[in-house]
Amino acid sequence: MKLAISATSDGWDAPVDERFGRAKCFAIITIDGDKREIENTSNTQNLQAAQGAGIQAAATVSNSGATILLTGHVGPKAFRALEAGKIEICTGVSGTVKDALEGYLAGNYKISKGADVEGHW
Repeated sequence: MKLAISATSDGWDAPVDERFGRAKCFAIITIDGDKREIENTSNTQNLQAAQGAGIQAAATVSNSGATILLTGHVGPKAFRALEAGKIEICTGVSGTVKDALEGYLAGNYKISKGADVEGHW
């Protein structure tokens, strides 16, 4: 299983970034049995984007091979792009990357049915 978590910096102790499209980076977590590996993917190209940050970030997550996204919030265009990439989205995620992963594995997050914020918030 491969998950992406929006983060403000690299590593397990990085805080979850509440803004998906303009997150500084994504922690890409690969789970194989009891083994958990983390790789960080930059999203800095979208930090100052005038528009389209969520769609471009969705492409980054999709290209990573992740099938699940854990994040604070996601707008409507990004939500549609992630859905098109067959990526399940959990919003309302907070804490550290490690906390987010443990919360997901414990069943604390539900798959979102739609965007939870308007675009450009």
